Amino acid sequence: MKIKQQSLALVIGSMLSINAVAADPEYTLKLHHFLPPMSMAHSEFLVPWAEKVEQDSNGRIKIDLYPAMQLGGKAPQLFDQTRKGIVDMSWTVAGYTPGRFPKMTSFELPFIPSTAKATSMALQEYAETELQDELKDVHVIALHTHASGSFHSRSKAIKNLEDIEGMKVRAPNKVMSEAFDKIGANTVFLPVPEMPSALSKGVIDVAVLPFEVVLPMKIYELVKHHTEFKGTGLYTNTFIFSMNNKVYDSMPADLQNIIDNNSGIALAGHIGDLFDNYEVFARKYAVDQGNTFDYIEGAEHARWVKAMAPITSKWIENMKDDGYDSQRLLDKTKALIKKYETL
Repeated sequence: MKIKQQSLALVIGSMLSINAVAADPEYTLKLHHFLPPMSMAHSEFLVPWAEKVEQDSNGRIKIDLYPAMQLGGKAPQLFDQTRKGIVDMSWTVAGYTPGRFPKMTSFELPFIPSTAKATSMALQEYAETELQDELKDVHVIALHTHASGSFHSRSKAIKNLEDIEGMKVRAPNKVMSEAFDKIGANTVFLPVPEMPSALSKGVIDVAVLPFEVVLPMKIYELVKHHTEFKGTGLYTNTFIFSMNNKVYDSMPADLQNIIDNNSGIALAGHIGDLFDNYEVFARKYAVDQGNTFDYIEGAEHARWVKAMAPITSKWIENMKDDGYDSQRLLDKTKALIKKYETL
């Protein structure tokens, strides 16, 4: 009789477990972003992150991902989609909306970034002390950057400053658009999804991107030459991974804690690490394609830094005119990156 009771208890326990797993989630969240599902950011960052939150919440939170702007709109609208509650969460590039996050642009200045991991952790700490006002309309999960970008040219190798003069160059953000204008390029601002078409039609001659994006967009098949910067990276973009404030506030404290435990500086560092590692992997596809590679280093690197230095000076003055302590912000940006380079 005792054995039968134990067996019955096990059966009932199993049924309860199955029912618990099968129960409808308390919150089903829509996470929207702009890259295709085969991108590293989707498959190795966002999907595992969503699965971790679902697991930690025992299924009480469910996150449905919508890559490649499947819910409509354009990439620059993602932040506002989250802010307005059109979607529950989004991952997007801050620089897609120029002027929206002025203090964040210290990380987008030429020759600022280190590794994606160090720069991402620096950005997250910077945000926690400097960007509360700029990001108050959303609940921030993490900020991060990608690995430093390179040049990917259709038909002309870029080996020095003179080579880029007159070329039509995709600018990844407002600051770098001004930097490329300064050295004689003709800049075109384009979000990532528009890049392959622009290259194939000759709208641009040069895509400026990390290899992590070159791979899923198959840009390595549309260009013949790549130019990388050895030493301080040419530029990076800042990313915002955020959640609608009202949705977050509607959650009970224990579910908020699950979101928070999967947020912040540890997540920023993890994302940066993913981007750094994937850069090496993605670059091999361009090598296998038979494309050529050139490197800006040493004295030539110093020429580029000097040529773009007026952009940083202009940024300092413009931000100061707008009431910001710009030199302090820039110094803090550099110091935080240096801090996390040693970790």
